Amino acid sequence: MTVRHSLLAILSVGDAYGYQLRQEFNRRTGSVWPLNVGQVYTTLDRLERDGLVSQQEADSEGHVRYAITPAGRAEVEEWFATPVQRTERDELAIKVTLARSLPGVDAAAVIAAQRAQQPSIEPGPIGVWLAAVAEAERRWLDVVAASAAHPVGLADEAPRRGRPARTQP
Repeated sequence: MTVRHSLLAILSVGDAYGYQLRQEFNRRTGSVWPLNVGQVYTTLDRLERDGLVSQQEADSEGHVRYAITPAGRAEVEEWFATPVQRTERDELAIKVTLARSLPGVDAAAVIAAQRAQQPSIEPGPIGVWLAAVAEAERRWLDVVAASAAHPVGLADEAPRRGRPARTQP
């Protein structure tokens, strides 16, 4: 998920200032992905540069508010209409799979470390959805932990492709 599109989506509801956007992002996502307020302001600067938001007059407390532009609304609509391309590798799945297959790696410790870092989800309607995702990951880790490890060495037959040997001068 991009911070850029997330902030634009929140601004589609109404004008807001940077710290307010950070708080709204956290409230709407159950605080599972901490957002640095500096990142919010940097992103707002870029959005303004790109014509997707505009600065409004400061409110009575001196907060500069931002409003989404028609181009920003169009970008949000396109973002929501476009499926997420899951082209990145799932690092957790690769890490756990390799840990389970390599001799000398404590796969249980890898799984325990992953479990220990799972975020606590704030209660509320959004939190319920995100808690379901976290629960699915916990269940997957349970299944992996309960399955037998299968340490495997290198394949008996080496692939025929590779870097050629260096020739000595």
